[in-house]
Amino acid sequence: MASYHLSVKTIKRSAGRTATAAAAYRVGERIECQREGRIHDYTRKQGIEETFIVAPETAPAWAQDRSKLWNEAEASETRRNSVTAREWELALPSEISAEDRSQITRAFAEELVSRYGVAVDVAIHAPHREGDQRNHHAHVLTSTRKLEAEGFTAKTRVLDSAKTGGVEIERMRGVWAELQNRALERVGEVERVDHRSLEKQREAAHERGDTLSAEELDRDPELKLGPAANSMERRAKAMAERQGREYVPVTERGAVVHAARQARAAFRDMRERLELARETYGTAREEGQGRVSAGLAALRAATSKERGPRASDDIRERLAQITGRDGPDRDALEHGVQSDEEPMRSTQERLREALDKDQGTERDAGTEDGGKPSIRERLDDVLNKPREKLEIEEPEKDREVENEREIDREIDRDPGLSH
Repeated sequence: MASYHLSVKTIKRSAGRTATAAAAYRVGERIECQREGRIHDYTRKQGIEETFIVAPETAPAWAQDRSKLWNEAEASETRRNSVTAREWELALPSEISAEDRSQITRAFAEELVSRYGVAVDVAIHAPHREGDQRNHHAHVLTSTRKLEAEGFTAKTRVLDSAKTGGVEIERMRGVWAELQNRALERVGEVERVDHRSLEKQREAAHERGDTLSAEELDRDPELKLGPAANSMERRAKAMAERQGREYVPVTERGAVVHAARQARAAFRDMRERLELARETYGTAREEGQGRVSAGLAALRAATSKERGPRASDDIRERLAQITGRDGPDRDALEHGVQSDEEPMRSTQERLREALDKDQGTERDAGTEDGGKPSIRERLDDVLNKPREKLEIEEPEKDREVENEREIDREIDRDPGLSH
């Protein structure tokens, strides 16, 4: 399942961090910090799939030299509490290829350069061997000053301010969601990501009349497991699979996350059954079947939920099997002759009788105007609702908390931290 995560952090001297060390660690290289006289060597680091630098067109040639780039960024800051770099951490879809992941990450970096005029250093990482193997991600390190022909110049105040910083980051969150969804669409994936908070998604579902989606989104953001708990749960799952038993979480966090995922899976299953029922009912009605027969076919399809990769293509064939209108007994059914499908016909007759009885009772009671709707009316109301109301946007993802933005507001409160 596609997931969404984008968080923003700052590299600040007051926390004992440097841009040179941050860059060296993320790309797995050796960089000497000229300001501190220290060497940061992470050449033994594994799991780094790709690294590249994106800079403005007018940037000097040394911008493509990672060591020179970040030493210049450190040199441009003179205060001991300066913020020297900003990191954008991105979750990459596991459903697309490595080439596509690289492409959308580069597109995001280019958008940062175009909008803020900064230098961008990208490192794409593979999932950790002890963690979730879908956890492809990228570390995008940006300068906090514009990079122009003469070097680093003005600060990117628009990202530092409490008034504009949140708005800008929310905009970039939307850009990242759009890039992922386009990539998922290109490879034929139906899953989509959503950068909005659960509350915003829930409001949107209510506005379009999608009660089921609103119910599904009425929950707290998923708890983050963390590396240690995630590793323990992965081992527990592997052992349960080997022993042929049901997986039981071994940590408190794991139990909370597992319960939340089971609840979401139940909602998805219910939605799929509803979609299949309406799809089957609509097809049956188009083929000239009565409401009762079509309703029975829809209910039986929803109960069996026999959907495969070509479900939309062969629904008519499955419908014929469900209603017994194809095969050796078709003529017998049409002429009322007893056959192996007689139990199905008996069920249809009983349902017709119940509906007719219900309709007659309602007429006798004088409830036609303003009274309680009949069974037939309620069935028609459910099965004839527009299909688009079942279109549900999947929640944001399982691996990270959707609203995990770590914007350093301390920068705006103390002017000295912005230098």
